[in-house]
Amino acid sequence: MGLSTALPPLSCRSAECRVCGACSLQKVLDLGNQPLANRLEERPYAPEPRIPLVICRCETCGSIQLTETVRPEVLFRKYVWVTGTSEVAQNYSQLFCERVSRRAVRGPRFVIEVASNDGTFLLPFVVQGDRVLGVDPAENIAALARARGIPTEADFFGLQMARSLVSRSGLADVVFARNVIPHVANAQDVVAGMAACLKPAGIGVVEFHRGDTILKELHYDSIYHEHLCYHTLESMTQLLEGCGLHPFDVETSPISGGSFVVYAAKNKISPSKNLLQQKTLEAKLGVSGRPAWDDFARQVARHRDLLRNLVMDFKAEGLRIAGYGASARSSTLLNYCGLTHDHLDAIADRAELKHGKFAPGTGIPILSPRDVLARNPDVLLLLAWNFRDEILCQLREEFQWRGRIILPLPGDPQVITVP
Repeated sequence: MGLSTALPPLSCRSAECRVCGACSLQKVLDLGNQPLANRLEERPYAPEPRIPLVICRCETCGSIQLTETVRPEVLFRKYVWVTGTSEVAQNYSQLFCERVSRRAVRGPRFVIEVASNDGTFLLPFVVQGDRVLGVDPAENIAALARARGIPTEADFFGLQMARSLVSRSGLADVVFARNVIPHVANAQDVVAGMAACLKPAGIGVVEFHRGDTILKELHYDSIYHEHLCYHTLESMTQLLEGCGLHPFDVETSPISGGSFVVYAAKNKISPSKNLLQQKTLEAKLGVSGRPAWDDFARQVARHRDLLRNLVMDFKAEGLRIAGYGASARSSTLLNYCGLTHDHLDAIADRAELKHGKFAPGTGIPILSPRDVLARNPDVLLLLAWNFRDEILCQLREEFQWRGRIILPLPGDPQVITVP
């Protein structure tokens, strides 16, 4: 009898909370069986796996998370999001460096970034004379970083790898992980690795899409298979402290439409006034409570109907509609709302890695902004709405495009005009 050649399943369902370990998960919102958001198709409507996209709430600790875990090598070994394509990210990287440097020991420092992508956020540290090291599992993106002069290891980060890094490169003054903790099934392993890399006086920095903003502004498009958890300050504090890192301050970030940046140390430091105030605000909003998330689920269904009807009304007028921004979040929005190539002629995106491919599950071609706008669309659906100001400026000044734009989020869909 021959050996089995069956491949392991793409995903598995978790019965335990990813934060506290309790077996008390209850469904909050079912967005249907969806394709992998960053797995762009080589041809329209290519056969592809669809995996349940369901968020649930831990009734023990209140953490919000997905039910399914997709194998990380499927999601991250070859990646299409490149940080440096966003002007907002480039500009914010300098501010991020300044904020971290104010809280860290005096330089020059040794700085490690977990999930460093193309090295955009490490470059400002290099400019000011710090030694840096990036770690990212996407081999194609890590190669881009190395080409920019950013030392980068193409691997998944965790406690075992952290110990190897320390043995080869020494302890770090700063370890930061931007928008990565929610991506990993075993977040404790990543945070423990961060702690293991730090000097006694070093600081860990974690950035994550804030749960209160997801609730208030209805960011359901941020729910996709890469984002396993949707953290609040409360749940992130619990995770960090469980691995020996104690939060002492917090800042806000423009990324993802609204994020928190938490600063933590190995030794306990008195929490800042801002951190205490933000935790109090979260408690008042009830962001960890069941009622808030039940209302979120109802509002998401209502939003789907509003957006789909708006697009259908424009189509009924005979107008040509295109999308702008083939982001991962656009995949959730389009597939949940049932919008396909029948509704959008194409999607514009500046990332060359995406050109000539097709949006997952929808058959919509992805082209350069210049190619899409050359088709003279009457209406643009701004799928990358979280980069609204940047994109509107590009449309007006770079492409001299004028017309109507559907802003799907935050909140209810609205139509604006680019004069």
